[in-house]
Parts: sequence; C-alpha cells; structure tokens
Amino acid sequence: MSGVTKTASGLTDNEAKEFHNLFVSSFVIFTIVAIIAHILVWQWRPWLPPVGGYATSAIDGVKFVTSFLA
Repeated sequence: MSGVTKTASGLTDNEAKEFHNLFVSSFVIFTIVAIIAHILVWQWRPWLPPVGGYATSAIDGVKFVTSFLA
C-alpha cells in the first residue's frame, strides 16, 4: 500500500469518490421519492384546507373502523 494516499476518513481518493457518487445518487433517488409522496398526499388532502374545512377527518375514519370491531 505504499504510494497510496489516504484521506482523513481513511479512504483512498478513488474510494472516497466512489462513496461520494453512491451517496449523491442515493440522495437524489430519496429526494425524488419524497417529492412524489408529497405530491400524492397533497392531492389526497392539501395542507391548506378549503374555507369550509375538510369534509371528513381522520377521527371519522377511526370511528368507522371501530364500529365494525364492536
């Protein structure tokens, strides 16, 4: 291993570049998935409700499910 320069992390320059490329590509994929998830949730129930409020709430869904369990 003589002649191979190590960085502060203990990786060689090529290993550090490979890790960086993997990290960046993983981050981009995660960000794309998160953006798609936020768009889908926004279509289902926007964070800013209309003037009259939401037609149903999460409590209504829980009451509906528990009515079958009782």
